[in-house]
Amino acid sequence: MAIIERPVSLEVQPLIVVAPATPSSAMGAVKRPVVTKGWRQWVFTVDHKKIGIMYMVTAMFFFLVGGLEAVAIRLQLALPNGKILNADLYNQMFTMHATTMVFLFVMPMAAGFANYFIPLQIGARDVAFPRINAFGFWALLFGGLFINLSWFLGGAADGGWFMYAPNSGPIFSPSHGVDFWALGLQITGIASLTGAINLIVTILNMRAPGMKLMRMPIFTWMILVVQFLLAFAVPVITVALFLLSFQRNFGATFFDVAAGADPLLWQHLFWIFGHPEVYILILPSFGIISEVLPVFSRKPLFGYPFVVFSGAAIGFVGWGVWAHHMFATGLGPISVAVFSISTMAIAVPTGVKIVNWTLTLWGGKLWFTTAMKFSIGLIVLFTIGGLSGVTHSVAPSDTQQTDTYYVVAHFHYVLFGGAVLGLFSGFYYWWPKMFGKMLNEKLGSWNFWLMIIGMNLTFGPMHILGLQGQPRRMYQWTENRAGEGLFNFGFWNLVSSIGSLVLTVGVLVFLINVFITARNGKVAPLDPWGARSLEWMTSNPPKEHNFDSIPTVKHLDEFFHRKYAEDTSGQMQQVATAEEVLKQLEDNADAHIHMPSPSYWPIIIAFGLPVTAIGVIYSVPVAIFGGIIILMSAFAWALEPSTAPDTDFDPPTSSDTSKDVVHVG
Repeated sequence: MAIIERPVSLEVQPLIVVAPATPSSAMGAVKRPVVTKGWRQWVFTVDHKKIGIMYMVTAMFFFLVGGLEAVAIRLQLALPNGKILNADLYNQMFTMHATTMVFLFVMPMAAGFANYFIPLQIGARDVAFPRINAFGFWALLFGGLFINLSWFLGGAADGGWFMYAPNSGPIFSPSHGVDFWALGLQITGIASLTGAINLIVTILNMRAPGMKLMRMPIFTWMILVVQFLLAFAVPVITVALFLLSFQRNFGATFFDVAAGADPLLWQHLFWIFGHPEVYILILPSFGIISEVLPVFSRKPLFGYPFVVFSGAAIGFVGWGVWAHHMFATGLGPISVAVFSISTMAIAVPTGVKIVNWTLTLWGGKLWFTTAMKFSIGLIVLFTIGGLSGVTHSVAPSDTQQTDTYYVVAHFHYVLFGGAVLGLFSGFYYWWPKMFGKMLNEKLGSWNFWLMIIGMNLTFGPMHILGLQGQPRRMYQWTENRAGEGLFNFGFWNLVSSIGSLVLTVGVLVFLINVFITARNGKVAPLDPWGARSLEWMTSNPPKEHNFDSIPTVKHLDEFFHRKYAEDTSGQMQQVATAEEVLKQLEDNADAHIHMPSPSYWPIIIAFGLPVTAIGVIYSVPVAIFGGIIILMSAFAWALEPSTAPDTDFDPPTSSDTSKDVVHVG
């Protein structure tokens, strides 16, 4: 793409105008402005693709942190009377492991995929609110770092990721770990809320011409459902965290029995958020494999409308099942019966998806790439987790299973076997699009099988341990429970701990694959998989403005239908290559393409959040200073111009033989 560039002022130039593609002979060597070089192009960017990559890198970092915490837990429990962790450190470790994996890995990784691919899938050039998008990322990063800062300032949170009262109160958790946890999650909650609003507006308002709702890719649909869940669920947990922070720091008594309060209030607030959160974690992966399976089955997704509406139904019914986490609290028979029935009901739309995926595979010309293997792995392992979950809907059974390792096995089959495998499927499927290189498929197979074997070795035995009575959250088990024969704590705990090491090696193989690919990986062709949706109808990686001309959508799977058409006998025949489809867009390139320019205010205002939180814990003046940073940054942000300077629309000079207009900044 030919580019003419002029210096950029961050304060006064909020827009970038990108010119259409021209022959290479018209291009000149032009020095890019300073702001686009080195670290600045990432720190100040508002490009949804760069922000998506930053989300993914951040999430992968926290995945490694959470994984190391998990390995420490399993090493502690591998043998009786483990000495690696003491009781206090063990409580901190399993609390931070769960918090990290839920809030700092799966959610931001899904947000990374959404940021990168939603505008591409709907034929847009960017998200609706690019600067707010950047702010959401920086708030997530600072919130995650703030939570983990507690490790160095007296100890991390130690009340479990659920933080039940009264254990989360100052009497039973006197260190500041819970304060860091509560305030840090409020910061990441701000990131989730801003991201949700941004993506909802983007999907509903910025679709390409002709892209009706029922022509959107399934991944876009599932992300849309997730954003509505976030928009309504995050305020609930925010209220709970706000109450907890006031109880710990300002003497409030919201959960204090002695003051006449009810600690079950926390459980209700937490799980009203917590169960929709399960679907916030899993639905993006459902969307990913709904894109992968049709491509590598060489046939359309079976029952597209059923997949769409079952995803929406999961999002709706998910609000009515929270109290199945509380069957052991004495809710009463009527409440227990109602929530048992609703829990069984939510299995129906989930089962519909599994049937749709299976029938997509049925009769297809299956291509077992690494992405396909991870998608099939999700179907199998999530089904196992779902079946064990159904047993929790039966209250008498759940009462026996509560607080045993059977529950740990269940939610890891759902979240690791479901959410995490889906995300890895997305890595292998979309890596060529993001970076223009192919991940090594041989290493990918090793990555897959090591993770599958390690995952089943780690969490499969926990079903047996739980049914044999091993409780959760116990930092040691004694030799007299080791027993004899197959059903004993000693054997299965050792198997589980060995499995965690195998799983760790599997993740390491993925990182090695990424490193090798980055250094000398195979360059990806334009359409390496024979894909179906719009994100593949652009270059690898996409241009800053995504599309030279916005495509008009006439079909579900628009890219596929531009490459293939039915002949007289009803058979699909190729009518164009991917390169020809892309050339058609380039030949009809838009004359003026407006893109937002970089801004440093999102990172500054996001930085004010942890400063304020530090002040809440240690010093009121510091909190006031953080508030001043936020208010002044918001004011300066609001003063940034909403239109580009007139000079951005000057006609080309005589020395420029192209019809280009201005630069990418």
